[in-house]
Amino acid sequence: MKEEKRKAKEEVYGCGEGRHAGWIWTRESQRQIEEAKSKFEGDVAAIGKDLDLKYKDTLTENRRTAALLELELEKARQRVEGYKRALASQSQHLMEERKQLQKERDDLEEEKKHALQTGAAGLALHAALQQEEKWQQRAEVFLQDVEQQLVERQNAFCSLLLPRDRRREIEKDLLLRVAKDPAAAELGLEDDIKDIFKNERHCADMLNMDRRKNGKLMWLYLKYWRLQVTLQKHTRAEDRLKGSLPDVK
Repeated sequence: MKEEKRKAKEEVYGCGEGRHAGWIWTRESQRQIEEAKSKFEGDVAAIGKDLDLKYKDTLTENRRTAALLELELEKARQRVEGYKRALASQSQHLMEERKQLQKERDDLEEEKKHALQTGAAGLALHAALQQEEKWQQRAEVFLQDVEQQLVERQNAFCSLLLPRDRRREIEKDLLLRVAKDPAAAELGLEDDIKDIFKNERHCADMLNMDRRKNGKLMWLYLKYWRLQVTLQKHTRAEDRLKGSLPDVK
């Protein structure tokens, strides 16, 4: 009977020690789990914070880049608009000039028709225009001869084979012709030609075979002289009308 009681006590005490050991293990495990969980949450928070900072930096940089691109795009758009406005303004200006020139031309034609249809004034205008057309033709033929001699002169100037005396001979002959021609005097060719002889130095390359490629200043003068002939024709016709018809203004 006593032996049975002893065994029963041992069983009770043994179970108590087991429960106590299990309780200690559970507390330790719980602490380790909490520490691991806390560390994990801290790591996650740190990573999240780092990612959040990187995201904000990236977002800020992207916004800055987008703002710069938007600014450049706006500048480019403004330049394009400026070009469009300038082009439109220039086109409008050219159209207005063209209309004005066409109007002046039409008005002149109307005046000519009206003058031709008004008796003596019409006859006088017609005769004056015919006479000045003849003067214009003579002046243009003379300018063609001058052009030929200038081409020859510049060829002699640029040539390595022709002597200088040849160039001087051409220059002397051309100045004599200009001094004797009335049209040349009206156009003021003598001083212009002397300016060409003094300042025309342009020559094409040494292998050039086209004489007309030599010279620059002389070609500008020739173009100017031909325009002067056209202008002088109208001036002479006006002077002629004023001389023959005092009442014409």
